[in-house]
Amino acid sequence: MKPRPSTFSIVARDPDTDAVGVAVQSKFISVGSVVPFVSADAGAIATQSFANVAYGPDGLDALREGKTAAETVELLTEGDDEAESRQVGVVGQDGSIAAFTGEACFDVADDIQGDNYTVQGNILENYETLEAMAEAFETTAGGLPEKLLAALHAGNDAGGDKRGEQSAAMYIAKPEGGYDGGNDRWVDVRVDDHEHPIDELERVFRLYDITLLAREAPEEVQSLTGETAREVLETLGELGFYDGAPSDSFGDEAQDALESFRGMNNFENHTLTVLEDAIARGWSDADGEEETKLVNAIWHGLSRLDRK
Repeated sequence: MKPRPSTFSIVARDPDTDAVGVAVQSKFISVGSVVPFVSADAGAIATQSFANVAYGPDGLDALREGKTAAETVELLTEGDDEAESRQVGVVGQDGSIAAFTGEACFDVADDIQGDNYTVQGNILENYETLEAMAEAFETTAGGLPEKLLAALHAGNDAGGDKRGEQSAAMYIAKPEGGYDGGNDRWVDVRVDDHEHPIDELERVFRLYDITLLAREAPEEVQSLTGETAREVLETLGELGFYDGAPSDSFGDEAQDALESFRGMNNFENHTLTVLEDAIARGWSDADGEEETKLVNAIWHGLSRLDRK
């Protein structure tokens, strides 16, 4: 028997930004290489359970030609002799939504649709996995990445894949959203083999977000002072960027250390002033050791700013 990229996934659209994306988790190696297909000028597709990867490009072509999500699903499945073993979710840029779960998919297998999204899964621990994903997407604040990650976490917490965890991926397209505006690949992060792939996917996404995704400039900024400044300097010292005595003020030597940290980690997407402001605002919410905590502080501090 061929391996089944059986999984739970969410396909969704943000009508405010024209972003479309897929987030997925599975007890299957490198699920991101099989399940998600997205294009800013068409929509997003997840193909799983004896996945037919031709559903991706063929489905995007159909959406691009003006077919609705339902028409696209019908087109993909009607000529496929193994359709009853497959599962597919489709969201079009026109706002249309559809999914298909074949009768031969292994239980628990089903799908749920709502405004701007569809969730689907097979070989699930329970149906509540899908209900939890739908509720998380609908109730989570923030942009499309936050809502997709929340859906994965919720589905996993509710039961998830009956066989366990192995890989996860999130792929989102937005017009001119790619590196330097050169394509539509706005978010593209994958975890191919990990004990806790959704947690790792979120960690990787935060690095990706800080490094590659632009934010609106803050109206006002805070400086590092007091105990927060001391703790940040201790952390920069432990990481080898600062060799002075930690203090409650963040002077020129501290600024130089933060600049070195910024350059080493490719965080030039944000000015030094914005980075200091982010750390000052996000330090109390951050967890982890040394570099992890510093990165998490930056991410939390930046999160109040809208993405461009």
